[in-house]
Amino acid sequence: MLEDMLDYTQHLRERPVWQPIPSAIRDHFREPLPEKGTDLAILHQQFLHEILPYTVGNAHPGFMGWVQGGGTPVGMIADMLAAGLNANVGGRDQIPIAVERQILHWMRELFQFPETANGLFVTGTSIANFIAVVIARTRYSGTAVRDHGIAQQGTRLLAYASAGAHGCISKAMDLAGFGTAALRLIPMTADFQIDLQQLQQTLQADKNAGFHPFLIIGSAGTVDVGAIDDLNSLATIAETEKCWFHIDGAYGALGMLSAGIAPRLAGIERASSIAFDFHKWGQVPYDAGYILVRDGTDQLESFSSPAHYLKRETRGMAAGSPWPCDLGPDLSRGFRALKTWFTIATFGTEKLGNIILHTCELAQYLATCVVREAGLELLAPVSLNIVCFRYIGVSPAANRSVDVMNELNNNIVIRLQEAGLVAPSSTMINNQFAIRAAIVNHRTTRVDIDNLVQSSLRIGHELMASGSSV
Repeated sequence: MLEDMLDYTQHLRERPVWQPIPSAIRDHFREPLPEKGTDLAILHQQFLHEILPYTVGNAHPGFMGWVQGGGTPVGMIADMLAAGLNANVGGRDQIPIAVERQILHWMRELFQFPETANGLFVTGTSIANFIAVVIARTRYSGTAVRDHGIAQQGTRLLAYASAGAHGCISKAMDLAGFGTAALRLIPMTADFQIDLQQLQQTLQADKNAGFHPFLIIGSAGTVDVGAIDDLNSLATIAETEKCWFHIDGAYGALGMLSAGIAPRLAGIERASSIAFDFHKWGQVPYDAGYILVRDGTDQLESFSSPAHYLKRETRGMAAGSPWPCDLGPDLSRGFRALKTWFTIATFGTEKLGNIILHTCELAQYLATCVVREAGLELLAPVSLNIVCFRYIGVSPAANRSVDVMNELNNNIVIRLQEAGLVAPSSTMINNQFAIRAAIVNHRTTRVDIDNLVQSSLRIGHELMASGSSV
């Protein structure tokens, strides 16, 4: 099994990025609960023929859909070691927690956070953002809110984020009991950053109406175009308004590893908390999300729940308090820190930073190619590693309706994915359907960028000639 997976990673480029799942194979995973076991070798063969070829393909160098890292064999082997240990890293005195705290020390250093900072591995930034909302709530309302809920506080709390913020922010507000209407989505500038003037005007209007701002969220790499908000200005506004300043840095925060990208994240060191994923730009295998909190006391007061069956000691296995389960919602937790520790320790920050910079350079190369081609149009500035463009054909796009052009480009994306050579995703930019290339994988090269450009043009020309989408 190990040899097969190493062969798989070695020969990824020879495989399609993605391919549709045949109905017969899909049906194999609708069988009833087995009463008798099956030989492992038979199941392994089923894996090789019915599972391995039909994943979404984010390890492939041609994968540019969504923001998903490619992983490495180092992380894969580390995950195998962690599975062998089968450690529950919710608490108790064990070295896996020391490994997790090693990552905390490294993240304090990377983001220039104080020794008071604490952190926690989670599944991903969606949960990390939720944790940040809960901590901000507790910090603003006091620990009594944990007993009586926000409805008993008598204050109407509001949070603020860019209209380009990830949808998980709204979901976090929902899960935390505020409701999505308590999140004010502020319009963006032409550069897709949060409009600071609009933010300040909205804050003042809400305060005049009797609301209480408690949380401001900045984006370090927005989901659609990879824009970075003015983090320093947001930090200043948050300080003035006495709000918790959280940064959703799902993938962009790790730009701090690159000397060429880090200056653009100025102000991130002033955050109250930062959410990010090692499994994106950090190239750690899924899943490895993280939440870093400036004052660990705030995190502890938001989640610590003493129980007699979790009694702490100063000696023995129950020593080592506080435990990770005191810092988030999970009691049972896997050893995510091991594959992260192996990845950082094996490659070092310099190499990881160079990989991050390289993906941004590839994005600039793609943008240059798009601008150079008369049949393509760039739809947004390229801030980091995400490029949004569309096919417009050889005649002006203005001669065709927005709906027609959107349908055409939608079909181009689907055809690209089905071809299996290169796979972008899509989004909407100013009501225009965009082919969205998110370049995250360390295996991606200019060859893959050229394939995307030429394939987009070829498929677009074919669809135009056939008249199927125009």
